[in-house]
Amino acid sequence: MANPPPKIRWAIFFAVALLALAVRLPQLGGRPMHSDEAVNAYITGELLAGQSFHYDPQDRHGPALFAVAEPVVRLLGAKNFSELTESQLRLTPVIAGSATVLLFGAGVECFGFIACLVAALLFAFAPLPLYYNRYFIHETLFVAATLGLMLSGARMLKTNSFRSAALAGFCAALMLAFKETAVIHFFALGVAAACAWFLESWEKLPPPKIFAIAGVAFIATAILLFTWFGQNWPALADLFRAVPNFIARAGGEGHKKPFWYYAVLLAGGWSGAVILGLAAMGMVRAFRPPPQIFLASYALLITVIYSAIPYKTPWLALNLWLPLAILAGIAVEWLWLAAPKFSIRAAVSIGILMLGFLIARDTRQRVFKFPADEKNPYAYAQTGEDLLRLPTRLEEMARENKISNPRIAVVAADPWPLPWYLRKFSQAGYWRPGQETGVADFFITTTDVSGGLAQRLKDFRPEFFGSRPNVLLILWSPPSDIASHE
Repeated sequence: MANPPPKIRWAIFFAVALLALAVRLPQLGGRPMHSDEAVNAYITGELLAGQSFHYDPQDRHGPALFAVAEPVVRLLGAKNFSELTESQLRLTPVIAGSATVLLFGAGVECFGFIACLVAALLFAFAPLPLYYNRYFIHETLFVAATLGLMLSGARMLKTNSFRSAALAGFCAALMLAFKETAVIHFFALGVAAACAWFLESWEKLPPPKIFAIAGVAFIATAILLFTWFGQNWPALADLFRAVPNFIARAGGEGHKKPFWYYAVLLAGGWSGAVILGLAAMGMVRAFRPPPQIFLASYALLITVIYSAIPYKTPWLALNLWLPLAILAGIAVEWLWLAAPKFSIRAAVSIGILMLGFLIARDTRQRVFKFPADEKNPYAYAQTGEDLLRLPTRLEEMARENKISNPRIAVVAADPWPLPWYLRKFSQAGYWRPGQETGVADFFITTTDVSGGLAQRLKDFRPEFFGSRPNVLLILWSPPSDIASHE
């Protein structure tokens, strides 16, 4: 099938991207903040306060998310951490997810119009990308940069364009600055390109200067971002120190899952198995003329690598969804072109409409109706709605005890996402178990209170709040006769 003229093509993809944006905006602040979102929100708040980003190789990712999010929330009127809202923060991945849908329009020359349109529709409306496009974490922007690298890299190899080479280097640096796991994708993309080189008999590689331009763009962009525009040069050394940390994390660290975890996750719901079936058909089609060996090799390799790594979380499946969605689109195009009869094409059209209904049902259930439910496979270690009562309850007790600015001591090995929910209390402090907290009006602890703190709280009144699955927090308030007053 011939590709439509550029103006029509871009009008179609622009319309799909606008629909993707529209479906991502409702109830954007409704789901409780996940702990990872809360950590990213705190870092964004530090930037709003005038601090520079300091790369932490121990337990954080790169700076690119915050380089994008900070100006967005500032434009929306936030001036500090306490003024931030869930909707303001989540608008960044919402915009990035919608831009990814639009970006498929640039992939038509590589993968075909129908394949890219189907992939764009899947990204726009399927539950997995829609759910995590409304999550203030790095993954959505990482996937957008990955698609950018695939498209610009393909154009660089095909046209020897300096501009495409620079763009490919820029996208690769963005990937690394979003998440250090970009090196896994660089490896998979390199192997896939080598497979395509040998199996598709490419004529020749671009001249060395093309690769040099891509390399310079990559290095310059990575240095600019990781040093936070020249303000933190030790971050470059920290980036290399991150390698052993992430190798250790790959072993599981409490998130160990079996090899087939992502297959089960992607096949879940009413529509998942159908989409995976189409992707499998697209994989078969990719090895027939005109071949898409690069895409098939990348999809297979990245899926095997992510499945083999013990550390697994559901949002990482978004990295697999990118090539699988395009392969599903290739399968739809194959079915359509292989069946020129009207009756068969009508059947294919009905099947696509039925798939759309299944996708709509899954999206409604998982994204909008039960976004924080423990039975929702995307709501992983999700903050419970019960925790939303905590700041309101603190305000009520502060008024009852006539405390205008309560001192709150949080004692927990992992207090997140409490710093987000207590961000409007200026005297909230955080201590690890065993540390001396000093005087406080209210205490918040986990259930394993012991030692001197347990003795200190023996006359306090406990109230329990569910933080996330199997995690309870206790709010301790003093009896009225010993309550402190200002």
